Amino acid sequence: MPFQFSEGGLEVQRQVRHFMDEFVYPNEERYWTELEEVGLHGYPPVLDKLKSAALQRGLWNLFLPHLSEEHPGTPLSNVDYAPVSEMLGRVAFAPEVLNCNAPDTGNMEVLHEFASDRVKEEWLVPLLAGEIRSAFSMTEPDTASSDATNMQLTIERDGDHYVLNGRKWFSSGAAAERCKVLIVMGITDPGADPHRRHSMVVVPKDTPGVSIGLEPNVFGYDERGGHPEIVYQDVRVPVDNLLGEEGGGFAIAQARLGPGRVHHCMRTIGVAERALELMVARSLERTTFGSSLAHKGLIQDWIAESRIEIDMARDYVLSTAHLMDTEGNRSAAVQIAGIKVAVPSMALKVIDRAIQVHGAAGVTQFTPLAHMYAGIRTLRIADGPDEVHKMTIARREIRKLLPGFRMHTA
Repeated sequence: MPFQFSEGGLEVQRQVRHFMDEFVYPNEERYWTELEEVGLHGYPPVLDKLKSAALQRGLWNLFLPHLSEEHPGTPLSNVDYAPVSEMLGRVAFAPEVLNCNAPDTGNMEVLHEFASDRVKEEWLVPLLAGEIRSAFSMTEPDTASSDATNMQLTIERDGDHYVLNGRKWFSSGAAAERCKVLIVMGITDPGADPHRRHSMVVVPKDTPGVSIGLEPNVFGYDERGGHPEIVYQDVRVPVDNLLGEEGGGFAIAQARLGPGRVHHCMRTIGVAERALELMVARSLERTTFGSSLAHKGLIQDWIAESRIEIDMARDYVLSTAHLMDTEGNRSAAVQIAGIKVAVPSMALKVIDRAIQVHGAAGVTQFTPLAHMYAGIRTLRIADGPDEVHKMTIARREIRKLLPGFRMHTA
């Protein structure tokens, strides 16, 4: 194979696997019970116990190299980190336990790379410590956000401050009590080139003028922290809350989403693996027409197809991660687009088969399958819809024969 795990990466993978078995799986039921007790946007106390155990073992900030003695992390390549993401994807709250949860991972990377020293001290430090959560405020309710140049929220300079006006939504996690800071993308120069109009600023959630509006659910499910609408009305923040330079927001967004898509895809493979396990277990438990479901040729076909599809998807993601490690994210743009299309589609097929094997129970709250399906289905839209990623792939293929090909004829 074109990629190899490092010795350090293999050791971290071993430790994470052991940690999941010893701490995470045994506390799944407790987590959901406590979440019901503290309320949808609250903080289940068991997380502190689990985080402490992870931190003691050095299983912390695995997506990001060491930044300081106070806020350790274990530097891993994209290839080494990918199987960790897969393991964490098997349990909804597991990424937070290791401080490797979206959108915080991408936000921390952006703050580390582009924030002022003051902003880093105020917001990056507590994020690295797992003391607070953050949200990424980019998608808007009144525009086709698959084309980021449609964005309408304005960020206007006024002396030593920027003033924000507009609405966002699907700022995942923003309704959570522990979410304290937002990274917001908007227009700073409407007359500039379409990809130089936007900037990103850091906005504390308690800034006057910031308010939570609609709280949409996903296929009827309410998520911890939600995917709320956020209204920004004359919100003022200091100019050094700007990330990078004015007009650099689009480039920062693209840089942020590349590694994040690999993480999403590997977590999704973890979901698919768990769905396959549930499918096999159910097929052994249930009997129809004189034999177990596992004896039916059709069910065996579903099981085999699922194993083949999961393994193919995993290799696709790992080869993409290897390309990112060796040649950079930009060189892997087409492959990143490809996995973002292929992996959620694969997982949906596996989950759908598992639901079918479970019968009526599969669509209820008494198995995790319906929730899995709802979550993975959103990934065909989140971080760019399938159609946009396919456009990226098609453009590259067409340019092999016609280098000057442009997407727009006008």
